[in-house]
Amino acid sequence: MENDPELNGKYLGTITQNFVLVAETLREASYQVRKRQISKYPIFVFSRTPVPVGSLFLAKEELALEWDISASYLEDFVQRKLVAEDKVEEFEAAYKDPDEFCCLFVLDEDFTNFVFIPFPED
Repeated sequence: MENDPELNGKYLGTITQNFVLVAETLREASYQVRKRQISKYPIFVFSRTPVPVGSLFLAKEELALEWDISASYLEDFVQRKLVAEDKVEEFEAAYKDPDEFCCLFVLDEDFTNFVFIPFPED
């Protein structure tokens, strides 16, 4: 898999459509991960096929989505060597306010990268 830094329109459209449908659920899950001190850095994995990253949180079939959504966090990504230990500080510095943005790890055949999407305004 190649790591493409640019999120092209094909992905942006489907991710945004699916994200809007589950944004409040993801916001609450992010809050709970932080409140329970599991991690300061929740990450939601968007994938079209099952992946061994995180725990399946929202199955695409159950909600008529195009993407399965798994819940994870930075420490899990480090343990799985998806984020190198020497890049943790860099990741933490780039991580956006989790009350305002949702950290997604988009994993598909042509695209693998972190994306921060703003939660909808109340």
